[in-house]
Amino acid sequence: MAYFLEALGPAAAIIGMIVALVPLGAVLFAVRLIDRWEPEPRSLVVLAVAWGAIAAVGIALGVDLLLTVLFGVDGSAPREATREALQAVVQAPIVEEFAKGLGVFLIYLIARRAFDGPVDGIVYGALVAAGFAFTENIQYFAVSLIEGGTGQLTTTFFLRGILSPFAHVMFTSVTGFALGLAARRGASAAAAVAPWIVGMCGAALLHGLWNASAQFFDFFALYAMLQLPLFVLFVLGVIMLRREERRLTRQRLGEYAGAGWFTPQEVEMLATPRGRREALAWAQTLRGDRTRVMKGFIADATALAAVRQRIVTGRDPRAAADQQTLLARTIGARHALFAP
Repeated sequence: MAYFLEALGPAAAIIGMIVALVPLGAVLFAVRLIDRWEPEPRSLVVLAVAWGAIAAVGIALGVDLLLTVLFGVDGSAPREATREALQAVVQAPIVEEFAKGLGVFLIYLIARRAFDGPVDGIVYGALVAAGFAFTENIQYFAVSLIEGGTGQLTTTFFLRGILSPFAHVMFTSVTGFALGLAARRGASAAAAVAPWIVGMCGAALLHGLWNASAQFFDFFALYAMLQLPLFVLFVLGVIMLRREERRLTRQRLGEYAGAGWFTPQEVEMLATPRGRREALAWAQTLRGDRTRVMKGFIADATALAAVRQRIVTGRDPRAAADQQTLLARTIGARHALFAP
């Protein structure tokens, strides 16, 4: 805040922040759609966004300042152009993806029980990236307003807020996806370091390619031929992962059904989007509108499937206790739904 207020001035910084809320809102809405099947704890959502918006940006600015102090700035035009190109294509992707990836790994360390697989990893990576892009956009929008007025601000908003609001999300989601695969295998913190590094390398490569397209090539041509197809592949990949998440929920709840905890009809209801919609509609017709009870029943059953997965992989010593708690809550919810 001090940096923005001092370097940009209060008026430009505030206007930049207001405009930056638009792409942030779009990204958070998309992430919520991805995370709708098994929502992450709200405290971790806040932590992820805050890490990206504050800590990751602070790390990136600190490294940039340190390199400037160590190597200085050559005022000659050719050297300055080379320095800016290297900074955009090499330094920024490596430093920024490390800073953002560090936040995703931090969540992996402190909240392993809420980090169940690739979808969770993508969600946390996307949230960290959303926070980072928000703060970065404040600076871009404010500088555009100062240098070129509303016309340049509009152009910058079109480029960053309309054409590429999900750029950072795609980059850091690669890191989250790699950690999510490690989580699905039940990897310890030490064993997860290697996939984390691989994920950050992939994120940095995508980030560098994106920056290079603006630095050296025809941005719009490369955007249409490469970046847009990559985004489509990213969306299709997320859809496939969500289907896998639903399949795993059905499989694990089916194991409880085999033991008599659920009926096959309940598994079908709890493990399919259509079943959930119909269940919520039915609960709304019950005396007193028991939609909230049904939502709790669905959430607890979904969490139970995730707990079962942790039991199967043996990565959570407290999973057995969680299982008993969730089974008791689902029984209570069922009684509340069918109570006269």
